[in-house]
Amino acid sequence: MNLHKDMKYRSLIALFLATFLGFLTACSSSPTANNGSLSYDDIRGSGLANNCPELSEASLDSLAIATDLSYQLKELCLEPKTFLVKRSPRIKRQDSQFELTKPLTRESFTLDQVSGSLKAAPNGMLTFTEQGGFDFQPVTVQLPDGERVPLLFTIKGLVAQNQDSSGRLGPSSRLAGTFDVPPYRTSSFIDPKGRGLAMGYDVAAGLPVSADSEEFARPNTKVFDIGQGSISLQVNRVNQATGEIAGLFESAQPSDTDFGAKEAMGVKIKGRFYGRIEPETI
Repeated sequence: MNLHKDMKYRSLIALFLATFLGFLTACSSSPTANNGSLSYDDIRGSGLANNCPELSEASLDSLAIATDLSYQLKELCLEPKTFLVKRSPRIKRQDSQFELTKPLTRESFTLDQVSGSLKAAPNGMLTFTEQGGFDFQPVTVQLPDGERVPLLFTIKGLVAQNQDSSGRLGPSSRLAGTFDVPPYRTSSFIDPKGRGLAMGYDVAAGLPVSADSEEFARPNTKVFDIGQGSISLQVNRVNQATGEIAGLFESAQPSDTDFGAKEAMGVKIKGRFYGRIEPETI
């Protein structure tokens, strides 16, 4: 009789532990947006849509790019992790330094679904030419002293080449190149003084007498300047079977100038990227 009760208690304890451990496992293993296990309602407002897909640490293959084929680099995703801004020093004897900033834009500044051609030259040089996608995102960051800096995070028109001329993409490959940086706003934007590039007043409303003064010359004369940036894509993960690549990137570009009214600040953006390479089909 005692043996029967003892076995019954042990069974109850085992059932309780199994249920408890199963509950902990369910709570600790949160699904990700990358594996498609989350619905739209789960992702909305969570910031997960800002994340790029990841490859496992075991993805250390090498991907050969044939010279007689044309390829497409698809689903290129760049997820920024840090924004640094370089501005003029407040004290003349000090050197300009990059300062870590705080992004004020909600978590929607990842570039995604970017695509372009990838070709290999006979000498092993690979060239990636960006052709389209969600290749720009307006971002506002804040410096430690509270100053806010708007910028257009972008890789528009990027032309990047590998640095080792091996004709392959592996964990040690690096693609580097330059791209265009359009203004933060479109030409139809009107500033708080009613001035604009394509519309609005020519001078600040209420100050027609001082319109030609040096103080208001730059804010009054709007210009649509396109800056230039550079980026380095360091590959550290490659899955040969799926054509996927991933790694880290570092980008340098100017901030917005408010159509020439302000001096541009240097911006350095660091993060991780993901992409998938496929041969082009005719």
